Amino acid sequence: MQVILLEKVVNLGGLGDVVKVKEGYARNFLIPHGKAKRATPENLAAFEVRRGELEKAQNEALAKAQEIGAKIDGLTVQVTRKTGVDGRLFGSVTTHDIVEALEAQGFSVERAAIRLPEGPLKQIGDNSIAIGLHSDVVVHITVSVLGEAAE
Repeated sequence: MQVILLEKVVNLGGLGDVVKVKEGYARNFLIPHGKAKRATPENLAAFEVRRGELEKAQNEALAKAQEIGAKIDGLTVQVTRKTGVDGRLFGSVTTHDIVEALEAQGFSVERAAIRLPEGPLKQIGDNSIAIGLHSDVVVHITVSVLGEAAE
């Protein structure tokens, strides 16, 4: 299926590119999330009319992400969990917990932006994680998981 990208999509293309993708990817992800439209002559004409508006919105989103990224980059957040004697957690630290810890420090980040490649954190200690605020802005923070003796 041919689609017109309405914003930059990682590993696919930039604003205005006409790319061929699998139908399921377009139908289930790109089109419902407003990232693309079907590449019909009518949609191509409508896109050219809106190109300036879309480029301006994309530049504003990038500038906002860079501004937030400059504040968050290198930040350390602490999360306390109950632990056993061997230092393993009862449960784990998930993206939801990290978002709450960031909100406690005054930063608003979406859960989907937090990247935990090895899954939830299950050991006490410091862990470096990445946050993708924008397709071009990735910052790293340290999540310090502290142990609390279980009773």
